[in-house]
Amino acid sequence: MTTSETTTTSPRLPKLPRNGVDTPALLATITAVGNQPELAQFKFRAVNRWISGTHSQSRMAPFYGAGSEHTHATDVAYDADHPAVLVAADRGPTPVEFLLHALAACLTAGIANIAAARGVTLTEVESTVEGDIDLQGLLGLSDRVRNGFERIRASFKIRGDAPPEKLFAIIEQSRARSAVYDVITNRVPVELSIEVGG
Repeated sequence: MTTSETTTTSPRLPKLPRNGVDTPALLATITAVGNQPELAQFKFRAVNRWISGTHSQSRMAPFYGAGSEHTHATDVAYDADHPAVLVAADRGPTPVEFLLHALAACLTAGIANIAAARGVTLTEVESTVEGDIDLQGLLGLSDRVRNGFERIRASFKIRGDAPPEKLFAIIEQSRARSAVYDVITNRVPVELSIEVGG
C-alpha cells in the first residue's frame, strides 16, 4: 500500500490505533520508507536442524531490516514432521501445511493493516486455505506429476463496519500486496549451497 493510496481512499488519515494495528505508526513507517527507499530492504532467516526421521525444527534467526539487524522479542521455533499415514511420528505440521499457514497469515495481516489505514473497524476475519497435492511426484513414482501443490484455494469470511464492496476491496488489496502470495504465484530464484562432511 502506498501513501497515495491511503490518502485517496480516506479523506482523513486515521489518527488512532484500529484493529490492534498502531495506525499512526504504520502510516509514519510508510512515509519514512517512501522518503528513504533503502529502509525497505529486509532479509529474513530461518535455521533448520534435523532431529530424527522426518522431524526437524526451525528457529527464526535474527533478521536485517530498516538499516540494521533485529532479533524477535521471543525465541521462535517450529517443529515440522510428516503424519503417521506417511510413516512418520507426526511431531508437527508438514512443511506444505506451513506454506498454507504462511499464506493465510500474510493475507490476514494485510487485511488488518489495510482496514486500519482505511478507517475500517474489523469484527471478524477467518480464512480456510486448502492445497491439493499428488504424492506420486515427490515419491518419485511419476515424472508427470509435480512435487508441490497443484492448486491452492483460499476462502475468507470478513465482517466490519463497512459496506461489503469496501470489505471485498480490502481483501483484494491485501492479495495484491501480499509477499507470500507473490512468492507462491511467481517464480522466485532459490539458491542452494552445500557443505559436505564426514
